[in-house]
Amino acid sequence: MSSLEISKLELGGQPIHPANSTIPVTKFFLLGFSSLDQQSRNLLCALFSSIYTGTVAGNLCIVWAVMQDAHLQRLPMYTLLGNFSWLEICYITATVPRMLSDLVFPGVPISFHACFLQFYFFFSLGATECLFLAAMGLDRFLAICHPLRYPIFMSPHNCWVLAYSCWITGFLWFIVPIVLISHLPFCIPYTLDHFVCDPGPLLAASCSPAPRTEQVCYALTSLIIFATILFILASYGFVLRAVLRLPTKSRRHKAFSTCTSHLAVVGLFYGSIMVTYVQPAASGSSGKVVTLFYTVGTPLLNPLIYSLRNKEMKEALRRTLLGKR
Repeated sequence: MSSLEISKLELGGQPIHPANSTIPVTKFFLLGFSSLDQQSRNLLCALFSSIYTGTVAGNLCIVWAVMQDAHLQRLPMYTLLGNFSWLEICYITATVPRMLSDLVFPGVPISFHACFLQFYFFFSLGATECLFLAAMGLDRFLAICHPLRYPIFMSPHNCWVLAYSCWITGFLWFIVPIVLISHLPFCIPYTLDHFVCDPGPLLAASCSPAPRTEQVCYALTSLIIFATILFILASYGFVLRAVLRLPTKSRRHKAFSTCTSHLAVVGLFYGSIMVTYVQPAASGSSGKVVTLFYTVGTPLLNPLIYSLRNKEMKEALRRTLLGKR
């Protein structure tokens, strides 16, 4: 069913007119993958259901291992990793269940409040992920460049203060643009060419241009992305210099091995969101594919990267899952 047909049904078959400011917006229609045939939607539903289940299970294993393993609890790196894995569960849950519902029941509207609630959690969790990746980069910098003072800098108290700061800052970061966009007038048929309530489609559905709102949203997104990635790159610049000064090859290899998992996750996450940032006007199939990668793909790959490339995590998972102490 097309968005035009949906709108006519909602309006009792009446002609579509420009949005009237006296009529409050109560719902949106997420087009998502409605242009695909039923068989293709069923295949995508099965695929994304499997990915969602695997992502939640994999990240829950890491959270459980960190909570149950006494050795990992003493290491700040794994306290941050446990928070990060829980974040990934929340991040994928903010978008995938609704997307699966739209694949099974296309044309069902999402309420105005539910749309902006999804927008809030989707972007707040994304901002929190950027902050946690920066915090994990800081942890590696302190561990390698200041090993003697590392237990003081990253004491359990300081580590949890850092984690709480990431959560709080991330959930406060996008409040202003969400409030501004929610007060825009939207045009009938209230369709968003996406599978998630994203600022791009929401701004495109507005009846009147909103350059200031767009600039605020763009500026805050740019700031959180570039500030954190520059911080991570600077941290690893100092790490690289410190590692190259180590006298033996084995010690250099050991130092680098503690950073590879984090660098792999940073590359996957920032590589995908940079494509969206460099081409902010990307829409349609290309915009959806890129958004799919960093909302569905990276949360699935993160537990695989940390569990397969990290010896301590593999041992902790083995002890936890097999009940060995």
